[in-house]
Amino acid sequence: MSGTLAYLLTAVGCLAGVAGVVVALVALRRSRQRPTAPTAPTATDPFRDHDADALRGDPRRLRPGDLVEIRQVTYAVRGSLHLTEGGWSWDEHLLDTADGTKRWLSVEEDPDLELVLWTAEPAATVTPGPPTVDFDGRRYRSDESGKARWTATGTTGLAPTGSVRYHDYTAPGEARLSFEKYGDADWEVARGELLRRPEVMVYPQAGPEKVG
Repeated sequence: MSGTLAYLLTAVGCLAGVAGVVVALVALRRSRQRPTAPTAPTATDPFRDHDADALRGDPRRLRPGDLVEIRQVTYAVRGSLHLTEGGWSWDEHLLDTADGTKRWLSVEEDPDLELVLWTAEPAATVTPGPPTVDFDGRRYRSDESGKARWTATGTTGLAPTGSVRYHDYTAPGEARLSFEKYGDADWEVARGELLRRPEVMVYPQAGPEKVG
């Protein structure tokens, strides 16, 4: 009787072992057949200079309350505009110094990062439209024009949302001349200077900055 019982126990153990192997093989086969979830595409530029962002801050992440140093002059970001036109978007930031000097900084990727420091020219009498515009001894050629929607944060002097018409001109030496018309207001003229990346240092004040 004891021999028969031992035999039965051994047989049951073998069957359990075989069943365990079969279950494992089935599970492995199913796992191999399970489709892999697709990887979401990324919008990050593979040639983006992450070292510059880590060392000098990321202008793409500027927001009201931050400080930015441009050519050894420190500005506070008073307000920001996020503009969209079709599939394009860019940002414009109202900068202010301790003595009240105000300028705008535009930040755009097209596809490379482009930073332009703008100075308002309220006394200018030129108007947009012609293929070329002469201003302050330089001849500017029409570059692009259109109409965009903006969303404002912080202090900009504008409504929270609205539309703006623009007409941009360029001159040799990467000089810029911009005309902007917000809503029903008159055309505003600004002269722009293209900045090199090392000329801009960002000091986030509104919270920790994340370099993507």
